Amino acid sequence: MWMWLFLLGLVLGALMGGVFYLSSRREITRLDEQRQLLHQEQQIVLEFMHNMVEAIGEGVDRTELFKRVVHAAILSTGALSACVFEKNGDGRLCGVVVEGLFPPQKPLPVSTAMKITTRAKFIEQVLRSEVLEMGEGLVGEVAKTGQGVLIADAGRDPRVVRHDDPSLTVQSIVLVPIRFKEKNLGVLAVANPADGLSFNETDFSLVDSLAEQAGLAIHNADIMNLQIEKNKLDLDLTLASNIQGMLLPKNFPQKPGLDVDARYLPAQKVGGDLYDVFSVGRDKIGVAIADVSGKGIPASLLMAICQSNLRHFAKNCPSPAKVLTRLNAILSEEMRKDMFVTLVYAIVDPIKGEIIIARGGHELPLLGHKDEETNLFRTRTIGSEGMALGMVPSPLFEEVIEDKKIPFQKGDIFVLYTDGVTEASNFDGTEFSAERLADRIKQLRSKSALDLNQGILDSVARFSGSDGQTDDITLVTIKHC
Repeated sequence: MWMWLFLLGLVLGALMGGVFYLSSRREITRLDEQRQLLHQEQQIVLEFMHNMVEAIGEGVDRTELFKRVVHAAILSTGALSACVFEKNGDGRLCGVVVEGLFPPQKPLPVSTAMKITTRAKFIEQVLRSEVLEMGEGLVGEVAKTGQGVLIADAGRDPRVVRHDDPSLTVQSIVLVPIRFKEKNLGVLAVANPADGLSFNETDFSLVDSLAEQAGLAIHNADIMNLQIEKNKLDLDLTLASNIQGMLLPKNFPQKPGLDVDARYLPAQKVGGDLYDVFSVGRDKIGVAIADVSGKGIPASLLMAICQSNLRHFAKNCPSPAKVLTRLNAILSEEMRKDMFVTLVYAIVDPIKGEIIIARGGHELPLLGHKDEETNLFRTRTIGSEGMALGMVPSPLFEEVIEDKKIPFQKGDIFVLYTDGVTEASNFDGTEFSAERLADRIKQLRSKSALDLNQGILDSVARFSGSDGQTDDITLVTIKHC
């Protein structure tokens, strides 16, 4: 009896051991399959990342990157179709890239179904024309929540759009967000495995990994494109700055009895201020200063147009007002409606001892002179009627502009400037002002034109402190020696 019981125990132990062995083998096989699937997914993702890095290095555009995302999703899952829905500027979703017969996410307009010769082309056009709101349909839901969706049996899910065309029937679908950190870029959707089976968690994980890497790649591509554009813009600005520097004169006409100096400090690489000093006949000089509305390249281009035409009109015209009238007619045709130019043009004649000036809405020039009654040095503003160039039609401009003649004797100082000088402000918002400028001219009256300008600029810099220059600064000083 005991012997039989012992033998029965051995048999049962062997059977249990066999069952445990078989169970262990199955678990090992399952784990091995999982490891292989994970390894395959890693290889697919790594290959995809390498492909995207190459694409970014080649400088392909955003649409091409999305095409590679869609193609990689189809190859890796064996799907029949896929689509990327990109989030546009107003926060809505549009199909930008499609491969295969991916079903539209809204009911098809039957009346237009026959207008396209091929079904694939028709579906692509429909997807590109569809606009989905955030939260609308499966695509909108994934975009809004940031959570991917796996629908193994789409026929049982009421959220899936159904079409009459059997080729557009959705059997199984995966939708995942394309994101970078908190930024939502769009949705990647993959439909219908080619083998007729359903997508599983492995497929979902793979598509989700591809979308994650796609988000990073799109972000990096955007950053690279922005840097490329910035480098191009920096190059353009540097070239424009060099051209502008060539246009502004560094050397001035040498006329007996005149000491001339001009300074230009742009707030950016390219500014909108203009000055010019040139000969007008044997003994006279023409001097101009202008401020173009706006900054950057548009302002610099307008400045160049203004300068070239100013010199042309000033050649044989003794009236600054007529020169500005002709210049206004030209600029009104060339400039944008939101731009204008303030400008002062004067003809300085040291032989006659006079200045003829016309002012087109610019800052009032300053004249420093010795008062004949008190024998004291004083400064005063030189006012004349006129409007900014490019703001009104020529007849009205001509009606308002005028020439003004003022005496200019030995010892007098004529200073033209832009509002970057007088409107320079300190830490509490107080402006340098025309009064401070006049006082500084009075203090520096014994200096040369060069030293006088430098002294004014030093005073403005000290007054503004560390806040920095916010506007272009231009100074032109003429002394009658």
